[in-house]
Amino acid sequence: MPRTTPRLTAAQLALGLRRAGGDIFTPRRLILALKTAIAAGIAWFFAPFVPFADAEYSYYAPLGVLVSMYPTVADSARAGVQSLIGLACGIAIGFGGLALVSAGAPGIVALGLVVLVGVTLGGIRALGVGRDWVALAGLFVLLLSKNDPDGFSSSYLATMAFGVLVGVVANFVLVPPLYLQSARDRLSELRAAVASALDRAADSAGRAEPDLPSLREDGDALAELVVAVAADVDEASRSERANIRARGVGGVHDENAQRWWGLERAAYLTRDLLDVLGQHERLDERHGDPALLDAAMRRVAELMATPPADDEMTTRVDAAWQAIDAYAGSLPAPDDATDAHDQPGLWLAATLGRITDISRRVSDALA
Repeated sequence: MPRTTPRLTAAQLALGLRRAGGDIFTPRRLILALKTAIAAGIAWFFAPFVPFADAEYSYYAPLGVLVSMYPTVADSARAGVQSLIGLACGIAIGFGGLALVSAGAPGIVALGLVVLVGVTLGGIRALGVGRDWVALAGLFVLLLSKNDPDGFSSSYLATMAFGVLVGVVANFVLVPPLYLQSARDRLSELRAAVASALDRAADSAGRAEPDLPSLREDGDALAELVVAVAADVDEASRSERANIRARGVGGVHDENAQRWWGLERAAYLTRDLLDVLGQHERLDERHGDPALLDAAMRRVAELMATPPADDEMTTRVDAAWQAIDAYAGSLPAPDDATDAHDQPGLWLAATLGRITDISRRVSDALA
């Protein structure tokens, strides 16, 4: 019978389109695009007045803006410096290629060597984004410098440096990005996802028949979300550096850091719990009382859904511990286990307890 590919549902297709589109129409992306356009225009206008540069090569100034304009001020400065270092290395390689041509070597040999050395040096990780410019700058010098390699190289580097400077200054002055609130929202999204995964897993536990596809799907979704939130939290932290808008926001930064510490661990433990729960198509005596496991997971899910430092946090921590203790009491004694190394119920109880303890510690730290 021919194998068929399952059709995508409308919801899956919509999700795929959103992921493919990324953040193209988000305010932060549109602001970055507007700042880049303004900076590129300024760089182009003033490029003819850059010292040690020929006005003929003014178009490299907007290019310098493009290579330096990143979502955060710190990233812009770092990328700009790395690009200039990569350009300088490439220019040096290009001069080496010109020297070979002057010595009588065929042009194709010089070109090959420039590319060979440029791509090799592009493997230096410390160059960051500048790695991509080494071979390119070498080719530009070799192929475009005509009869004035010194003038071309100095103009190339000077106008690019001017563009980088304009880009960094524009990013610093024109609404410097600060993503702390965005990171806070993403952390709340991760907290809700952990609570939802625990709630859905409780449904499986209560029936004593784990829904393996659902457990696997929730685990994969959590893993993907953790990676995305980690990137957002890191970007928010970088956005504070050299940012005039970051004054007085240390409390938000500390709160985000504490919440991320707890949620990263809670998400990992939840994924582990889903994996343990999904190892058997039906729960047996090793898993204890299914109803008590259901109740324990729901109390922990309610705890995870509670915002940190909420007034209900203490009550829900106590409720979670009581439910976990009741479930643990339904488990067979370790001495009665057929296999001392195969006691999934003990692992489930310990994992739920660990998530509860982490939630309590984060709440106490933020109280």
